[in-house]
Amino acid sequence: MELTREFIKSLPKAELHCHLDGSMRVETIIDLAKENKVELPEENPEKLRQILEVGQNCKSLTDYLRPFDITCSVLQTKSALERATYELAEDCVEENIRYLEIRFSPILHINDGLSLSKVVDAVLDGKSRAEKDFDITIGIIICGLRHLSPETSNILAELCVAYKNYGVVGFDLAGAERNFPAKDHKEAFYLIINNNINTTVHAGEAYGPESIHQALHHVRANRIGHGTRLKEDGDLLNYVNDHRIPLEMCITSNLQTKAVESYSRHPIRFYFDMGLRVTINTDNRLISKTTLTDEYLLAIKEFNFSPKDIKYLITNGFKSAFLPLNQKVKLLKRVSQELREKGLEIHKDYI
Repeated sequence: MELTREFIKSLPKAELHCHLDGSMRVETIIDLAKENKVELPEENPEKLRQILEVGQNCKSLTDYLRPFDITCSVLQTKSALERATYELAEDCVEENIRYLEIRFSPILHINDGLSLSKVVDAVLDGKSRAEKDFDITIGIIICGLRHLSPETSNILAELCVAYKNYGVVGFDLAGAERNFPAKDHKEAFYLIINNNINTTVHAGEAYGPESIHQALHHVRANRIGHGTRLKEDGDLLNYVNDHRIPLEMCITSNLQTKAVESYSRHPIRFYFDMGLRVTINTDNRLISKTTLTDEYLLAIKEFNFSPKDIKYLITNGFKSAFLPLNQKVKLLKRVSQELREKGLEIHKDYI
């Protein structure tokens, strides 16, 4: 079986780690800037794209995060947030993504007077319109930010609780890891956990396995965002494996942020061969200049993933979704049937 771009694009896929403000269309950024009188560093689409796409010359995670100042500057109105959400879903549908989790931090979108609830309402409106128009299921994840105060995380956690069962499916902690430990935000996660809400934490990307340990044992993460440094602690790796804790891996982004030095140093193949529940994601479609199809093709080219491996990677994505079990089972049955029709049979005992 030849794993061509067209074939991979045609397969049903799940995207679990995708930031709204890092996955916009350049043309939309320019439109919104004009509409809301926001000054951009460049109005030519190609020149602006060169500024926003970090490429392989990015020096660090901090460097990688700089373009978000530009994207967030135009995401300060309800119409802008709804449009960006809808268009992201539309772009994902174009490559047969059937389940999408969009994450964002509402605190970054209140500069022009929107309340936090109005920000979430706008994103949920975009989600609802997209689900009505397209064959896609969308979950929204609210992000706390490591570099902001624990009190801010508490407010965002309260917001997440208020929107549970209204389209918000989880809570995340994002941002620079070094000097901003997850345990400082323990109170926010206590509220989340005690309201039975799903958790995912960016950890082990720019900092070592201790960051992953905190994510799991101090704030009870159900999934780990990135986790590239997990390989440095074999005991913790086995814990993650034994408890089937999914890893949201983003190959292109990991290279750009210097979480790994090269493709040959990326642990995705090692993790997969060890049996960990590895999932493939984009992180930021615009900033990283990628799509989910691109990420799967990269996995095939750089890590020699076979057709058999690809079907399990795809299935991992759907199994790891923050969905109620009955919805997940229905979606998995549909996806399994489609994969079977494509010649990719899933073994019934696959965990």
